[in-house]
Amino acid sequence: MPGVTRNCVGAESPLTGGYAKSEVGGFFPMALKGAAGRGGTGAVMGSKNLKAIAASGKWNPEVASPEKIRELTLMMNRGLYDNPLFSKYLDDVGTGSEAGMVGGNQIGNLPSYNFDVNFFEGTTKITADQVIAQYGEGMEGCAACGVRCKRVVEMDEPWNVNKRSGGSEYESLASLGAVCGVDDLSSILKAADLANLYGLDTISLGVTIGFAMECFERGILTSADTDGVELRFGNAGAMLQTVEMIARRRGIGALLAEGTKRAAATLGRGAEAFAMHVKGVEIPMHDPRVKQGLSVLYAIEAHGADHCAGIHDTLITRDSPTFEHLRGMGATRPLPNTDLSDEKVLTQKAAHAWSLFRDALVSCNFVPWTIEQSVDSVRAVTGWSYTTHEAVRLGERIATLGRVFNLREGITAADDGLPKRMFGPTRHGALKDGGIDYEKFRHAIRTFYGLMGWDMETGVPTHGTLLDLNIGWAADELAVPV
Repeated sequence: MPGVTRNCVGAESPLTGGYAKSEVGGFFPMALKGAAGRGGTGAVMGSKNLKAIAASGKWNPEVASPEKIRELTLMMNRGLYDNPLFSKYLDDVGTGSEAGMVGGNQIGNLPSYNFDVNFFEGTTKITADQVIAQYGEGMEGCAACGVRCKRVVEMDEPWNVNKRSGGSEYESLASLGAVCGVDDLSSILKAADLANLYGLDTISLGVTIGFAMECFERGILTSADTDGVELRFGNAGAMLQTVEMIARRRGIGALLAEGTKRAAATLGRGAEAFAMHVKGVEIPMHDPRVKQGLSVLYAIEAHGADHCAGIHDTLITRDSPTFEHLRGMGATRPLPNTDLSDEKVLTQKAAHAWSLFRDALVSCNFVPWTIEQSVDSVRAVTGWSYTTHEAVRLGERIATLGRVFNLREGITAADDGLPKRMFGPTRHGALKDGGIDYEKFRHAIRTFYGLMGWDMETGVPTHGTLLDLNIGWAADELAVPV
């Protein structure tokens, strides 16, 4: 699936517009602050002519234990105010706080210049604090959520950004900013606004433009290819023009709309070395050279690089409530963020199962439920005698089914890797002597396969694993015997 995808709405908005054209006629104000672009969800909907999913009604659904739901809700809402992450940062400015981005820049975790430098001089100009200070109209949250992490942004000059579609979080600020070498905040916010209107994934969008900028500076792309656009790092105007070209598949945008994997293969001439993706999905704004346990999950995740597929290594370097509930799922002890030992793989395997279970609940990972509390909520809603063991197995079942699907479609262990750039240092910054050790990484991949009950060389789930997870029928989908 292409790396840069759009949703099912036929958006026709110009750079200065705030409206989109409906395919059934007429114009309507957009409210796409959270367009489902990542991984191609909108593209799949569009391919099936599915325009929207809507729910109606006035009453809450019946649950098995309203009292338990109320107890869990009150406990979480009260607890959030005692947690400095939520009360000091997410509730005030959302993701991408100055403390977080400046700190990330110092340790090499702010991807910049297409992951080649990872030290960005203009970091303080593009933080969430600056968004709020210059263009903020307040904070919003999802329905009934105690974490109000969504920034509301409005701008008249130099661009028109309407608060119905404006706003950006950390991934957008970093991908459309630092990755492209752009420190002009107004242009970054406008690019994020356009991405929401067009239904584009801002991670893949920014990384794809950063890829194109590096190709331009290395002579793989020329002004003739870009219709005269000087697609260089730091050129905010060129970045904005390219967003429009991608959305409309105009000029070089038609190629870049396919994402870095396909664009690099088409360009050739060494462009593949500058395509920062896994399985065609561009790498998020969390560098695997800094968070090396997460690098394993980037590589093996069925749909490619996903920073929500496990736990961020920087959060488990010491004992904390974040880490504690993973112990009962197999995690061992806190380890350095660059550790890539068997123990780290075991911890990330537990975190992966937890993350997939949480996703199956359609539960936000910013609300700090433990797995036990999430299981309690399942019991309270359904009345089932659900257990933590079943929750872990559900996560493992999802991962294994994703594996089977990929194998059936020809995606094998050979695709479980990272761009070559991740195994070497950056040109500047904290990672100038860094990089993932390739042999340790390959060993970690094999270890993860084994822990999941997959063949340690091929990554093919064993027959026993499929039976144990109650999906023995999936063996029929594999081209090789298990």
